[in-house]
Amino acid sequence: MVVCGDDGLAHRLAAELRGVYGEQVTLVVPPNERTARPPVVGRARAASAALFDRVVSAAVGTVGRTGGTGQPVGGSGVPRPEPEGVLEAAELTEAVLAEAGVARAAALALVHDDDETNIRAALTARRLNPRLRLVLRLYNRRLGQHIEELLDQAAALAAGEEDGGRGGGTEASTTVLSDADTAAPALAATAVAGTSRVVQTEGLLLRAVERPLTGDDGPGTGPGLCTLALLSGGDPDGGGEHQPRLLPDDEEVRQAAGRQAVVLEHVSAPAGAESAAPTLRMTGLLPLASLFSRRLRWSLAGLVGCVVGLAVALWLVTGIHPLRAFYVTLLDLFAIDDPALREPLGRQLLQLLSALTGLLLLPLLLAAALEAFGTFRTASTLRRPPRGLSGHVVLLGLGKIGTRVLTRLRELNIPVVCVESDPEARGLATARRLRVPVVLGDVTQEGVLEGAQIHRARALLAVTSSDTTNLEAVLYARTVRPDLRVVLRLYDDDFATAVYRTLRTAYPQALTRSRSVTHLAAPAFAGAMLGRQVLGAVAVERRVLLFAAIDVDGHPRLEGRTVRDAFQPGSWRVLALLGRTATPAGHVLAKGDRVVVAATRRGLAELR
Repeated sequence: MVVCGDDGLAHRLAAELRGVYGEQVTLVVPPNERTARPPVVGRARAASAALFDRVVSAAVGTVGRTGGTGQPVGGSGVPRPEPEGVLEAAELTEAVLAEAGVARAAALALVHDDDETNIRAALTARRLNPRLRLVLRLYNRRLGQHIEELLDQAAALAAGEEDGGRGGGTEASTTVLSDADTAAPALAATAVAGTSRVVQTEGLLLRAVERPLTGDDGPGTGPGLCTLALLSGGDPDGGGEHQPRLLPDDEEVRQAAGRQAVVLEHVSAPAGAESAAPTLRMTGLLPLASLFSRRLRWSLAGLVGCVVGLAVALWLVTGIHPLRAFYVTLLDLFAIDDPALREPLGRQLLQLLSALTGLLLLPLLLAAALEAFGTFRTASTLRRPPRGLSGHVVLLGLGKIGTRVLTRLRELNIPVVCVESDPEARGLATARRLRVPVVLGDVTQEGVLEGAQIHRARALLAVTSSDTTNLEAVLYARTVRPDLRVVLRLYDDDFATAVYRTLRTAYPQALTRSRSVTHLAAPAFAGAMLGRQVLGAVAVERRVLLFAAIDVDGHPRLEGRTVRDAFQPGSWRVLALLGRTATPAGHVLAKGDRVVVAATRRGLAELR
């Protein structure tokens, strides 16, 4: 397998394929001096050796395996699974792809940060090897759908020509994924219920939450659909009194009374959660509350009350018809020339009061006109956080990841305030379209987080591409709100572990979570390279549980078995049958069924 990339995702993906699945991997990366993002790639290169060690330790324990050099690592007896080759190239030309062995490869992953680079290389690779399984990293979803269709059609035509027009089959496939789409649900779900373990399929959002087990827990009991894992009993980085157990059987669940477990359940928007931005009515018009400020609305209401009071007083004083009294009051209010020279004293006083009220009306009408004009003029610009906002999520960073997280939070109807330092960031257009308040400024500067109402927020999501910026923002936010729930996007596992333990010690009552986008996305990319549709990945401490959609037809581990019998403890479990609202344990899986399974990485490899 060939992996081409220019950031940490390429190194994580290579480690996943080699260390977990035992695949032969060739890694193609740009040379150091030509790398577009030197700090990230340099750090990824420096951390790749330690990453390989951690992946293999979790996957194979102390079983010896000959990798790259075949030498043991650090005296542990576990050899490091180096890629079969590391090729440096400034551009992915046809010659470079040929040298990497694309013509003989089973799969190619193009995970550069630039969409155009990946598309150009994919077109070239499909010509070199029509049977190649392609996995592309593209941010543009619509373009990705067209590219999938184009490359699959090219593979089918090329395979037909090779078979002499007999229409022989081909294993070639094209899968377009986005690391942002893969990681966004896990990051956004923390704002819902303090967990980043989520999976979404066919519009259904599921979350894996932690709760203590009771002796009566079993499959389908309680609020969850099933028990996904038994936790170690320590911190989220492992190190408790027990080892974490993924996909335990029913007996293990019953014997684990009082132990923390990860249970899958359905996610809905929290009760009382309201949007931080006013929504549009069906007519497309802005609601009245967004046109005029609260102070102006109260002033207009008070003025209307004065007019009504003057009209009633005129009716009582003069005895004229109430409608005529209201009409005369309006004439006096707008200073239409009809002086009450020969009228009683009461009528003259009321006319003077009406004229005074009319003078007060003029500035209010001008203010209302200006506010309405300003509202329509700024409808396509960024909004400021409203006064008194509370219970919202402060989202730091509107890059690729931040934009997807913002969209997911708004889908869940979670109020959001964004903070972005770059006035040209790609996510500002999304924030403008969703009418989400944005604070433009450097988060490291004093007053920026205060402008986002951080002291009233429910959580802070720091998802910029800079680890130090995310950490600095979290530390400053904790000085303002010691109990604030925070989620950091951190690349390095060791650094994330150190940050978590330090923050947990300093703020034991506050929830702290750190996540790596590449760590969350790599399993999905690896699964696609192996020919499986991976729906999502859920982090269980420092291990990963995968969710995939699998066709039952012809599958010996699934077809002809009930949902209960198809369960393999510690490896995989059938969660749902696509197209059905409920999947009873006694349902027999048959041809034509398509199921969603939860599986470990090694278990999913066995299902392959």
